[in-house]
Amino acid sequence: MKIALDAMGGDRAPRVIVEGALGAQEEVGADTKIVLVGREDAIRAEITHFGGSASALDVVDARDIVSMEEQPSTTLRRKKESSIAVGLRLHAEGKVQGFISAGNTGAVAANALIILGRIKGVERPAIATYVPTKGGGCILLDVGASIDPKPSHMVQYAIMGSCFAKSVLGKSDPRVGLLNIGEESTKGTEVMQEAYALLKASDVNFIGNVEGRDIFAGSVDVTVCDGFVGNVVLKFAESVTDMVYGVLRQTLTADLRAKMGALLLKPAFRHLRETFDYAEYGGAPLLGVDGVCMICHGSSSARAIKNAVLEARRVIDYDLTSTIKERLRVGEERNPKAA
Repeated sequence: MKIALDAMGGDRAPRVIVEGALGAQEEVGADTKIVLVGREDAIRAEITHFGGSASALDVVDARDIVSMEEQPSTTLRRKKESSIAVGLRLHAEGKVQGFISAGNTGAVAANALIILGRIKGVERPAIATYVPTKGGGCILLDVGASIDPKPSHMVQYAIMGSCFAKSVLGKSDPRVGLLNIGEESTKGTEVMQEAYALLKASDVNFIGNVEGRDIFAGSVDVTVCDGFVGNVVLKFAESVTDMVYGVLRQTLTADLRAKMGALLLKPAFRHLRETFDYAEYGGAPLLGVDGVCMICHGSSSARAIKNAVLEARRVIDYDLTSTIKERLRVGEERNPKAA
């Protein structure tokens, strides 16, 4: 198995990307090869900086760099040799089985749509992320690919999210909820009300509208929303986790008695931190494109990049793309008019 990694994408590229790739390569062993895509001279300099051998990672040269501020449409026209485009072409040509980037999310999504194409039956791909909950975890989507989906797109999100939860999380019949401002079917905008009706008529295990508090309570396995709301929820949750952990650390180091208690509680706090730290989960798959495309935070650490590689390998091993294709094909056969 080979996985391409955008070495030039992210706030601290290429150094952090190379560091994460070296860590991942050491962990995955010989059965998985990481291919770094970007400016070869810069990448090899970083490999040397971290003491890696010249053969530790494969490198494919790509001279164009996409900044975080660039418009996706501009990158499609003017930067056909960017690390994003070259990496995705490697995937489309079958030279690698997956692609990972911490770069410009819009540019990654736009290039993936053009280069990999959409799965038949998917009108609008969605970024799906894992959220730790009391019930063992939930898939939240969309978290940034599209801010104005149609109701029919949300049904597709529910189907793809269910496939993700079933394959990767082991949920036999994932409970799907529509994120809204109330449980009643009449709540929310016209788009949300229509999405509710379509989801209720679909073959997913739709349990109705859910509110923000239901996500972390473990009441649902898949939470469907538009990309604007999903992105806000995700980043708010991450900031709350950082704030709570910071307050705990400050409180438990305030005096000698607190420090003694903190020593006893250290393993529990470490577990808490690991459970809610996004870096533990690495990247989020862009579901709906015909391939494995993982999107990471622009501020990803080396540990997050390493874990994104491990997550990409899991998605490839579970053949999630084929699972989604089959689910949509069966749905089309059952209800051709809806398709």
